[in-house]
Amino acid sequence: MSKSFEDLDVWQRSRVLAVGVYRALQACKDYGFRDQITRAAVSIPSNIAEGAERITRKEFVQFIGYAKGSAGELRTQLMIAADLGYLTENIAAELACESTQISKMLFGLIQSLKKTST
Repeated sequence: MSKSFEDLDVWQRSRVLAVGVYRALQACKDYGFRDQITRAAVSIPSNIAEGAERITRKEFVQFIGYAKGSAGELRTQLMIAADLGYLTENIAAELACESTQISKMLFGLIQSLKKTST
């Protein structure tokens, strides 16, 4: 990969999303839940970075897939956080919307990487 992962818009946005999730839940006293949801959020940019630093394009695609899976996990947990009253509906929806957009970007990146490898 010619660019570094820091140059990828999807990595930048997922990093901002992870920080947003941390900030939104910093007062949450359900430490198990807070740990799980923040791990899912941090996993998105972390997997993008790890994949970009791998040797092969196939490995990069695999880690982008992991990041996409974490985005789905995060959306589910945001819905649960709203159901439990840990987040307002508006904050949960805003964060979930960004997670959905990032998931779409990750899908596009996977398609692009697969196309260029054939």
